[in-house]
Amino acid sequence: MTAWRLLLTRPADECVALARQLAEQGIASSCLPLLAIEALAESAEQQALVQQLQRYCAVIVVSKPAARLGLARIARDWPQLPATLHWFSVGTATAQILREHGLSVHCPAQGDDSEALLALPQLQQCLAAAPSPRVLILRADSGRELLAERLRGQGVQVDYLPLYRRRLPDYPAGTLVERVRAERLNGLVVSSGQGLAHLQQLAGMDWPALARLPLFVPSPRVAEMARAAGAHSVVDCRGASAAALLAALQMQAAPDL
Repeated sequence: MTAWRLLLTRPADECVALARQLAEQGIASSCLPLLAIEALAESAEQQALVQQLQRYCAVIVVSKPAARLGLARIARDWPQLPATLHWFSVGTATAQILREHGLSVHCPAQGDDSEALLALPQLQQCLAAAPSPRVLILRADSGRELLAERLRGQGVQVDYLPLYRRRLPDYPAGTLVERVRAERLNGLVVSSGQGLAHLQQLAGMDWPALARLPLFVPSPRVAEMARAAGAHSVVDCRGASAAALLAALQMQAAPDL
């Protein structure tokens, strides 16, 4: 058993899976989901994007909910997907969902962020091979603006297919700090910028105290956000996977609280 006792903040099902993987390595954790997933009602814009899927040279899927909801939505109009379509994902867990549906998917071997995906040779080759490259990004109602911005800077036309929203679950005031104190937690883990924002929101007036705990984040972008918010000790895991978190934990000594 290590000295780490972590607060996990992913959506409920992902929290449970991550807690199980950490426990196998002797790491204690406590789940307090800060991201609830709500599917968006289907709009005319969504319908038009899906029905014209053949216009795109690539589809980029940025999360596990986007993969599940997007595949279900696309299957209604495309029992047979366009053969020219290339699939990419930001993380390996998302890629696995796509592969389970029989798709050939490319994703970065290292790093679960937009920068790693943009550097992927297969993506650049796909874009270079298309006369007028067009990419569809499956995501929540916001996020991955950097990815779209960089692609557009390369002359790529980018469209978003928003599939869900992420909200902060309802918790009584003081829930976060009470959990940390009661279980003597000595590290916080967030998986996205929105997760970080929800952490601060739920903390409220207790954020300055909680910001003194080591905070594990998935990317340089979220690390910058955390430091700007006043977090004292930010650890960039360079990925949102359990393996990335475990590697980061091995490099950090747990504080003695």
